[in-house]
Amino acid sequence: MDAHHHVWDLSVRDQDWIAGPELSPLRRNFSLADLTPEARAAGVTATVLVQTITVPEETPEFLALAARSDLVAGVVGWTDLTAPDVADTLAGLRAGLGGEHLVGMRHQVQGEPDPRWLVRPEALRGLTAIAEAGLVYDLLVKPHQLAAAVEAAQRLPGLTFVLDHLGKPPIASGELAPWAEQIRRIAALPNTVCKLSGLVTEADWDSWTVDELRPYADTVLDAFGPARLMFGSDWPVCRLAATYAEVLATAVDMTAELSPAERRDVLTGTAVRTYGLTIPAPPVPPQEPPCA
Repeated sequence: MDAHHHVWDLSVRDQDWIAGPELSPLRRNFSLADLTPEARAAGVTATVLVQTITVPEETPEFLALAARSDLVAGVVGWTDLTAPDVADTLAGLRAGLGGEHLVGMRHQVQGEPDPRWLVRPEALRGLTAIAEAGLVYDLLVKPHQLAAAVEAAQRLPGLTFVLDHLGKPPIASGELAPWAEQIRRIAALPNTVCKLSGLVTEADWDSWTVDELRPYADTVLDAFGPARLMFGSDWPVCRLAATYAEVLATAVDMTAELSPAERRDVLTGTAVRTYGLTIPAPPVPPQEPPCA
């Protein structure tokens, strides 16, 4: 189960965040047709497709895509949290093509200049509407915004918050504090979950090692526990530093000390429970014929 990936088509709309020469490998179209063989080869049979840009047209497009896909089990979309009609917008998305695949919403809070944007009254009002719709909220924040994320989760105990990419720790510099302290604060709240995703692109893209990533993975494993941690590839962004297979293999390596049941949580169970997904059961292996 891959709980976090993207797709985009530059002929439909620009992805204005793909700027500068370092991101040039991403300035091309990435489709489900591109992802599917990589995911299938890695043994992934279901995914969550996550928004990439803050325009209202993208979410219904993703829902329609999910309706036609045998890979996408859920969609995390976008709407303007500060708009007064958030509840109506969510109801409209649910009623449209593929609406049953809508499992959560997200906003690029990491780009907001106000570190307390999440606890503005208008943002809290929008988050309340998401909770009332029975959806979850993906948190895309940087370490300096984690304090506001903690406060928002405290004020809305009925909403499940999913922390994307471990809150973007400073892996390239090797620092753990103060990020680790904020991780423990948010993990102490029962309505929070974390994605084991985005590590390779927070490290040095050309020289990262599993050992460099491990302290950050260990921090969230210790804080959240396997039952509140889920794997996500962050494809195709991960391709800046690693292949799909390498990202999954890294997650498997970093969870090697877990029990089989705990690893199943990280690799499948937590995402299925958190997002309320329905995914096909794995095929039953053929029974060996009895010995003659």
